[in-house]
Amino acid sequence: MLVVTVGVALTLRMASTSALPPPADGPAVLVGAGDIAECDSEADEATAALLDDIPGTVFTTGDNAYPKGLHENFADCYEPSWGRHKDRTRPAPGNHDVGERRGAGYYRYFGAAAGEPGKGYYSYELGGWHVVVLNSECHRVGCEPGSEQEVWLREDLAAHPAQCTVAIWHNPRFSSGRYGDDDAYQPFWEALYEHGAEVVVNGHEHLYERFVPRAPDGTPDPDRGLRQFTVGTGGGNLRGFESIQEGSEARGEAHGVLKLTLHAGSYDWEFVPVEDGAFTDAGSGTCH
Repeated sequence: MLVVTVGVALTLRMASTSALPPPADGPAVLVGAGDIAECDSEADEATAALLDDIPGTVFTTGDNAYPKGLHENFADCYEPSWGRHKDRTRPAPGNHDVGERRGAGYYRYFGAAAGEPGKGYYSYELGGWHVVVLNSECHRVGCEPGSEQEVWLREDLAAHPAQCTVAIWHNPRFSSGRYGDDDAYQPFWEALYEHGAEVVVNGHEHLYERFVPRAPDGTPDPDRGLRQFTVGTGGGNLRGFESIQEGSEARGEAHGVLKLTLHAGSYDWEFVPVEDGAFTDAGSGTCH
């Protein structure tokens, strides 16, 4: 059973990656955010306008179309803004995407780019980097050790021993926002850490936060740790910070997108806000 599952996932990975536009000269770019489209807000239009001027592969960190991720929510709210970048988008599912009808609207809208319907986790290659997209709706797909998704993750990482790896999913493991830390995603962190991954990108919290590289237990680890970004700034109503967690290095409340420039052996990050003079954040890191 596990062999069949991995085979399906890899087939999807190869087929969907071939549909992406060819990379331009120079390093690859991965750009996006989560918590995006609301029909009664113009913030998603503003962040989509940022994407108009940034080439590369677009990622989402879930909660793509409010309020319930139904097909009509994608058609009416997401399509007029971020929808114009659909052909270069690799999405992740959020709780609002799969909370109704088991995500039928989400999987219908994004098609093969969203991975196998009902699972929503997949991987692909981008500019020498390995990109893993996970489904954080643990009560539906399982996140615990030995679950199908966790086993798939470990097998996928073992099969793709790239020097540089980034993982994307919706709910953050660590957070200074409303929902705080969530140890349901500890198994993801442990697998990624053991295989030498570099970056984790999440959403769910409607804010921007960057942590120092950390081990799965949350302790700083500048040599092997994962650097987590929370980018729930795609268009949903922003929320503030509550209890500032150890290791939180940068925090902002502004709509915008995270641009990751992926070099061979290193990466640059930049938070691009929708308004000049608003919060921004930039820096560089190296791969393990």
